[in-house]
Amino acid sequence: MKILERTFVETFYLTGMIILIGLILGVLRNNSIKNFQRSFGSNAVMITGFIGVPIHELSHAIFAVLFGHKITKIKLLQKPDENGVMGYVQHGYNQNSIYQQIGNFFIGIAPIFGGVFSIIALMKFIIPRAYNSFINILFRSLHITVLNKSIIEGIINSYLGLIKVIFSLKNFENPYFYVFLFISICISSHISLSSADIKGASRGLCVIFIILLILNALNLTKYILAIDLIKYNILITGFLMISVILSTITFLVSLILTSIK
Repeated sequence: MKILERTFVETFYLTGMIILIGLILGVLRNNSIKNFQRSFGSNAVMITGFIGVPIHELSHAIFAVLFGHKITKIKLLQKPDENGVMGYVQHGYNQNSIYQQIGNFFIGIAPIFGGVFSIIALMKFIIPRAYNSFINILFRSLHITVLNKSIIEGIINSYLGLIKVIFSLKNFENPYFYVFLFISICISSHISLSSADIKGASRGLCVIFIILLILNALNLTKYILAIDLIKYNILITGFLMISVILSTITFLVSLILTSIK
C-alpha cells in the first residue's frame, strides 16, 4: 500500500504542476475566446488562430518526431469545424515501445512548451531586458533547497517584478513591443490543451505511473532526492509562469474589449 501511495506522490511531483497549469491555461483560453467572439463575432478565433494554431500543432509534431512516432497527417490551420477543431496532427507509434508510449504524455502537453519557447524567443529579440530578468529568476531557482513562506514570497515577488519589466513605460515607447504583445496574445490564446490532447497525454501518464510503480517495488526510487524534486518543480513552474502571465493578460484584454463593445 505504501508503494502505491508513494508512486501516486512521485507521479504528482513529476507531472502535477504541468497538468495544473495546463488546466489553468484551458480556463483562461476558453474565456478569452468567448470574449473575443462577443467583441468581433464567431470568426474572431481566426484572428489569433493564424499564428497560435500552427505553433500549437507544430509543437505536437516536433515532440512526435522526438519520441519516434510516425506522423500520418498534419493540418496546421483550418476554419473551425463542427467540433471547433482548427488544426490537428495524426500520428502512430509502436505500442510495444515504452519510450514511444511515454511520448504520448509529452506529445499531448507539447503546445504548452512550444508556446512558451516561442514567447521566450520573442522576448529575447524584442524585449531583451525582460528576457534577462526571466533567465535570472530561473537561475536563482536552481539554488533553492527548501520551500518555506519567505522563499515562496520571494518567488512571487520575482514574477511581479518581471511583469513590471515587461510592461515598463520604455517598452511602450518601442513599436516592436506591440508586435510582441499581439503575437504573444495569439500564441497564448491557443496554448492550452484540447480534449484530444488530454486524452493522448493521459495514455502516456498511465505508463509513467506504471514505470514508477515498478521502480518503487524494486526500491530504486530511493536515489531520487527530495531536494531534486523541489528544484525540478520550481524550475518547471517558473518556466510555465510565462504562459500563465501572458494568458492572464490575454484574458484581461478580452474583458476590456468586451466591456468597450
